[in-house]
Amino acid sequence: MEIWDIMNENGEITGKTAIRGRTCLKPGEYHLVVHIWIVSSKGDFLLQRRSESRRLMPGEWAATGGSAISGENSEVAAKRELYEELGIIGNDDNMRFMGRLKRRNSFLDVWFVRCDEKAEDLKLQKSEVAEVKWVSPSTLKKMIEQKKFHNYGREYFKAVFSYCDNVFQEKI
Repeated sequence: MEIWDIMNENGEITGKTAIRGRTCLKPGEYHLVVHIWIVSSKGDFLLQRRSESRRLMPGEWAATGGSAISGENSEVAAKRELYEELGIIGNDDNMRFMGRLKRRNSFLDVWFVRCDEKAEDLKLQKSEVAEVKWVSPSTLKKMIEQKKFHNYGREYFKAVFSYCDNVFQEKI
């Protein structure tokens, strides 16, 4: 059973919790979700295809991530998801916070991680991740256009590519 902290419209924890899949968030209630974009020193993206057994987005290529569990802040949740799903250790040397997006019933915090491990050397959480692959930014853009990658929205992708091009590549 996964328990989430409920946040208000300002991203503040309210002291209330929700049980994943059992609690419907009311208008003005949010939970915290993290996305982690893994980028190589060459600028390629590590993508993951979700397991076919997943209830949400089965078999889709998507960003690494998930919901924060009760008591976790964004960074802790991002590090946990990164390690659980791919076996990659996130730390202050290889992680950067892009920012927070407000969605329908969640706050989505986006992180970037520098990693140069080979896809075949990663330890995939098979219940969550079917496969991974490295792709160039142009290939990722084509996958998005061809609907072969989950559609997080135009503004989301604009922010991700802009951050990667202008900030992330320079800082790590």
